[in-house]
Amino acid sequence: MSEEERIRLEPSWKARIGDYLQHDDIRALSTFLRQRKAAGARIYPPGPQIFAAFDATPFDTVKVVVLGQDPYHGAGQAHGLCFSVAPGVSVPPSLDNIFKEIQRDLGIARPDHGYLMPWAQRGVLLLNAVMTVEDGRAGAHQGKGWEGFTDHVVDVLNRESENLVFLLWGSYAQAKGKVIDTRRHRVLKTTHPSPLSAHRGFLGSGHFSATNEYLARHGQAPIDWSLPPRQGLVPA
Repeated sequence: MSEEERIRLEPSWKARIGDYLQHDDIRALSTFLRQRKAAGARIYPPGPQIFAAFDATPFDTVKVVVLGQDPYHGAGQAHGLCFSVAPGVSVPPSLDNIFKEIQRDLGIARPDHGYLMPWAQRGVLLLNAVMTVEDGRAGAHQGKGWEGFTDHVVDVLNRESENLVFLLWGSYAQAKGKVIDTRRHRVLKTTHPSPLSAHRGFLGSGHFSATNEYLARHGQAPIDWSLPPRQGLVPA
């Protein structure tokens, strides 16, 4: 990754995880990304947005962690927050199921867009395990070095924070969350919101109300899971 992208790492995160960017696996990842770009691959999200989840949710503001797998691989979709798309981009099926469950669980009407930046700014870290992908190639950058970095992020959150809620949807996220100390944090697990699995547990899980109940019990303000209308949104 470029020096510009390193600099973009939000200061409170850089203080805790910045050193990891000097590890050999990240150096190899940087070389891989440069080679793929030189070969003409279209990589998502755009470089300045790769670390957008950290920019939007500084370390000390994190209340909830949602672990995704890798970014959307369609043009214009990924912007650095898992499950989120920019205003004007069609809501993907998994995100639509997330909105369905929020409506069922909390009575919040489904929004007219899929831009989740307001959640991130309210303390929901929307982190993909693999932070880049190539156009039309889901999982293209798995096993290239991102996993160690995001494992480190989860480990730091686990050790240096208390009373977080981790939302682990699907087997991939659940495996990544095995290090989480359930005595310090609340871990909520169910199936992935994908149309292939949402009906096997995600829909009806009550994770959003359970998250807010846990936060309230520990003296924190609940998350406002509503989103403002698309009109007037200014993408970050």
